[in-house]
Amino acid sequence: MAVIGLGLDVVELPRARALLARHGERILARTLTTEERRYLDSLGDPAPAFAARLAAKEAVYKALQVLPGARAVGWREIGVRRLPDGRPEAVLTGRAADLIAPHQVTVHLSLSHSRDVAAAVAILEG
Repeated sequence: MAVIGLGLDVVELPRARALLARHGERILARTLTTEERRYLDSLGDPAPAFAARLAAKEAVYKALQVLPGARAVGWREIGVRRLPDGRPEAVLTGRAADLIAPHQVTVHLSLSHSRDVAAAVAILEG
């Protein structure tokens, strides 16, 4: 298998906090899956995880751009799930899942965040 797509994104935590403060429930409903929202609800401070998920979604979206039709993929069609060992997993649904199905690709995802930024790297392997 070979790397066929790569995406990287960084989200500043102050920006994520401002989005949550300004748009609250509306931004969560527009960008996150039900599973992601449940996870954020379990946290005392959801901003770092929210920022990491925004970065992950954008990184996966960028990695998918090597495939025809990728621009039609929406925010909630790319999700992030924590595996039991703590690693993140990209969960694609709807148009995103339909897009990769014929290509037999795997999406690898790595997330990180510090006090100031959250970052994500997505690798599309096929």
